[in-house]
Amino acid sequence: MNEATNIAYNVGLPTGLQLINDPGLNKGTAFTEAERIAYGLRGLLPPRVNTMEEQVRRVLGNYGRKTSDIERYIFLAALKDRNRTLFYRVLLENLEEMMPILYTPTVGKACQEYVHIYRRPSGIFISATNKGHFRDNLRNWPNRNVRVIVVTDGERILGLGDLGVAGMGIPIGKLVLYTACAGIHPSWCLPVTIDVGTNNTALQKDPLYFGLQHERIRGDAYDELLEEFIVAVGDNFPRCLIQFEDFGNTNAFRLLNRYKDRICTFNDDIQGTAAVALAGLFSAMRVTRGKLKDQKILFLGAGEAGAGIGNLIVSAMADEGISASEARQRLWFIDSKGLVCSRRENLAEHKLPYAHDHEYLPDLLSAVKALKPGVIIGVSGQQNAFTSEIIQEMGKINKSPIIFALSNPTDNAECTAEAAYKGTEGRAIFASGSPFGPVKMNGRTFTPGQGNNAYIFPGIGLGVAGSKAARVTDEMFLTAARVLAQQVTDAELSTGSLYPRLNRIREISAEIASAVAQLAHERGLAKSDLPKDMKSHLRSLMWEPIYQEYV
Repeated sequence: MNEATNIAYNVGLPTGLQLINDPGLNKGTAFTEAERIAYGLRGLLPPRVNTMEEQVRRVLGNYGRKTSDIERYIFLAALKDRNRTLFYRVLLENLEEMMPILYTPTVGKACQEYVHIYRRPSGIFISATNKGHFRDNLRNWPNRNVRVIVVTDGERILGLGDLGVAGMGIPIGKLVLYTACAGIHPSWCLPVTIDVGTNNTALQKDPLYFGLQHERIRGDAYDELLEEFIVAVGDNFPRCLIQFEDFGNTNAFRLLNRYKDRICTFNDDIQGTAAVALAGLFSAMRVTRGKLKDQKILFLGAGEAGAGIGNLIVSAMADEGISASEARQRLWFIDSKGLVCSRRENLAEHKLPYAHDHEYLPDLLSAVKALKPGVIIGVSGQQNAFTSEIIQEMGKINKSPIIFALSNPTDNAECTAEAAYKGTEGRAIFASGSPFGPVKMNGRTFTPGQGNNAYIFPGIGLGVAGSKAARVTDEMFLTAARVLAQQVTDAELSTGSLYPRLNRIREISAEIASAVAQLAHERGLAKSDLPKDMKSHLRSLMWEPIYQEYV
């Protein structure tokens, strides 16, 4: 029994319905006859004992009867609330099919419907009305060994905008992936939503909305709330990693810069997205046999994701022998007002390093024609912003145009996989943020890869937890990107996929975690002893969804 398994229970188990109603301990019809006698379960369960395999078959049979993705999401959420071990076993055995249900794209719909499909508490809501009591709010969480918190204020949920407390579906979904993809024990995970109001007028008027129905708190009052939350987490869970998720651009960069050198934290929209996109570019270079430092890259979107990707690419290019200033000159951005260039005024601080000396260009098409990039990366949230004309222009300029449509959910993707391949006569090297099915063309089947952050953040989390790292650094994300790209096989590349199959995600997360933990030790950030075998140590921490014997 490894360390992760030992977390699952201790000797003092509850009995009867109390045991059955505890999702972390419940085994349902799989409780053995001896356990039923010992813990007062006889008569509360059907008489025949089922194996976990039989339970999985029952779950899949009911899952298959659901007629919409949102119904499948609700069904799986209910299973997690009822029998956590069985939920993760089902998920791990069907990860490629179920990840799009439990996370993008279906989680976006679930957040939009959250106040109408809400069933039971699955995390902590920190409300501005409870200011001064956040420490006590967190103390109400039953698990005291929290190692990972994913927190949102609901302002920029995927590409859907301000959903207020209905954004809780995102932290819940992210932490499901921490467990499924990297074996982070469920009891180590805590989803948090900070309610500071919402500017979504539809939610303000919805009688079922259960958040604060006023406009968002801003300025010093907002910062005081966030500071109290950070301090409360440190007091309650001193070994905890805090992942910021889906904060608006106004706050995302500020909060990351304020806290990254003070606590163990990162912003997945900025840093995790950057790492998975960079890994895709590393893989693309294997296809083209080019060098990253030689690429000219044009971004559509200059917010959190775009700036984060750009900054990490600069670091990667610098590793290939050019200066950071030279690298930045190879990156160009289009925002809602056109080309980010030195002739524009009042640019946001994070855009200034990429405001090059160039004539103003009003849109993406004119920029593609003038700049002639080899790579376009979409992080704009604008459906079909990569028009057929833009895709065809990329095909004219490049033998193998690299086209990344990374916006989520699927309806917000800048183009479809089919559009990218057909618009370039099958020459495009394509990746997306949401999943697309295979595309058949000219006798060849393309299987596009999904640049899913789940390839990155779970492994980072496991590496941080396993090394007890005091900080999360940009270098860790650069390292994770390199490791991820190395996991892509030649066979996968030959099908058009720049990312490995999801069915290998635990193996991949362990590799990333090992590299991150090793780096933490090398940089003096680790608070644990260096193990003799890092991979074995980290694998011992990875929880497996198997039933434990209570008798």
